[in-house]
Amino acid sequence: MDIEQKQAEHIEFFVKQASTQKGASLLNVIVEATSHPHLFAFSEILAVPNLRELEGTENSVYLGLLGLFSHGTWNDYKSNAGRLPRLVPDQILKLKQLTVLTLAETNKVLPYDVLMQELDVTNVRELEDFLINECMYVGIVRGKLDQLRRCLEVQFAVGRDLRPGQLGSMIQTLSKWLSTSDNLLFSIQEKIKWADTMSELDKKHRKEVEERIEEVKKSLSLKKLHTVSRPTLSSEGMRRSILDLME
Repeated sequence: MDIEQKQAEHIEFFVKQASTQKGASLLNVIVEATSHPHLFAFSEILAVPNLRELEGTENSVYLGLLGLFSHGTWNDYKSNAGRLPRLVPDQILKLKQLTVLTLAETNKVLPYDVLMQELDVTNVRELEDFLINECMYVGIVRGKLDQLRRCLEVQFAVGRDLRPGQLGSMIQTLSKWLSTSDNLLFSIQEKIKWADTMSELDKKHRKEVEERIEEVKKSLSLKKLHTVSRPTLSSEGMRRSILDLME
């Protein structure tokens, strides 16, 4: 089972859990979801109407926590730690995994120095162990560790939830891509038409050349035949003809 299918099943489970809980019982659902080792998308859980009951209460910080796991990074948590619940180790691990996914959204080559700073990792060995065991092995990232260049070359990364306002930007990017694709397709079609036209002209020219060659061959054959059929007088015949004319 691939990771996308696993995610869909886990999301469905926690959405049902959140839909059947009330008040403070929702806190356990949020903690369990943000600690789950195979869940990396949270916007559908965040959209469950029951969670709105936490707004304006002392437990509203858990809504903020769920929003952080939906869109934020480890550095975002550190900047707002005073206004959010304290994280358990599984949540810290999850948020660091999500941080790698965020970085991979915009860059396919992630320098070790950037990763160590974003993840609070102090040495390369610790970083590589994290990338291999907690990202690649889990299946959320596929890539190559380049120890010589000190970077992670990302080939695939699981997508995160869309951030507020990101949908419009994504639609604009896709629209530009579609327009570019249409223009490229039109250009290719025009070049195909031009190639077809040139091919037809080339065939026509070849045919004309072949016909001219045949005409020349026939003309040469007729000249040769005419030359062979003309009578040729011997010297004795010419002498007799002259004598006949003198008589």
